[in-house]
Amino acid sequence: MGFEAELESRFSKLGGTFVTPIATLAERVRTLKGFVSDWDGVFNQGAKGEGAESTYSEPDSMGTNLLRYALWRANGELPLAALITGAPNPSARNFALREHFHAIYYGARNKTAAIEALCRSHNVSSERLACLFDDVNDLGMAFACGVRIYVQRSASPLLREYVVRQGLCDYVTAHPAERHAVREVCELLLGLLGSFDTVIASRVACDREYANYFAARQARATELVDLAPKD
Repeated sequence: MGFEAELESRFSKLGGTFVTPIATLAERVRTLKGFVSDWDGVFNQGAKGEGAESTYSEPDSMGTNLLRYALWRANGELPLAALITGAPNPSARNFALREHFHAIYYGARNKTAAIEALCRSHNVSSERLACLFDDVNDLGMAFACGVRIYVQRSASPLLREYVVRQGLCDYVTAHPAERHAVREVCELLLGLLGSFDTVIASRVACDREYANYFAARQARATELVDLAPKD
């Protein structure tokens, strides 16, 4: 069994669904220059309350760092990492700043326009980005990207069917947001890049290559872009 078939078997057994044939998906993943993600419903279940912030998890955070390092090794430069969210969210802002993402766009009612602005600002084609998303207001953003990952929610069977039927995703996660869907996606992409073992060994050793990547990551200033309409 080839590595792609083995990977497909492992993630399918978890409950993941490959909408795009894995060989085609692997080809697209090898062209990636970064990723963009929604926040609520992807990094967390999207619960809100007065005075309460949404959350994120350290396993998901580690996943994004490992994926960025893998893409840095593959491309020789820091990959674009960004959040595009519809609501101002202190937790998302703190995460983006802590992890030194390139940007967080918040208050985005039109995420298609937001990703176009992001790509113009960083001189990258959206076709070279992976997109993690979960809901209706993310679909324009997902449509623009080269690799589209739908974070499943069992309460949305019709939306899942629509996304698959319309060709708006390449993979549907086995896990929902609150059960580390982001980590699942990052490990899948690392597997498709063929660099999981190498990346893990380098991170554990904190060798020179990882140190160089981490220094570049930490030097990155995060852009905070408010897209909320002004009254």
